[in-house]
Amino acid sequence: MLILIAEDDELILKTIEHKLLKEGHEVILTRNGKEAIETLKENNVDLAITDIMMPFASGIEILSAIQSMGKQIPVIMLSSMGQEEVVLNAFDLGASDFIVKPFSPSELMLRIKRYIPK
Repeated sequence: MLILIAEDDELILKTIEHKLLKEGHEVILTRNGKEAIETLKENNVDLAITDIMMPFASGIEILSAIQSMGKQIPVIMLSSMGQEEVVLNAFDLGASDFIVKPFSPSELMLRIKRYIPK
């Protein structure tokens, strides 16, 4: 499974990458929203994990770009803001899941497994 990770916090990015590689997934790392959108245009990813607050384009803008490209991929949103309005907005725009930081990498893996074809 090819998974895009869009996260500007290097520690979180590397932690998620390590966990996904250990589970046998392929990963593409992006460190800002613009880079994530360009990567999505050029690659057929199976799942995207994106932070909401990122440089150049937010996770919400990434989600909108995925929708406008007509891609049907699950998107797990990450945010340190657990505000109800932000969460509802992400789901309204098509987010598949939402995890509030800090989170357990094991919890993230459990959520990812829901989107892996059996």
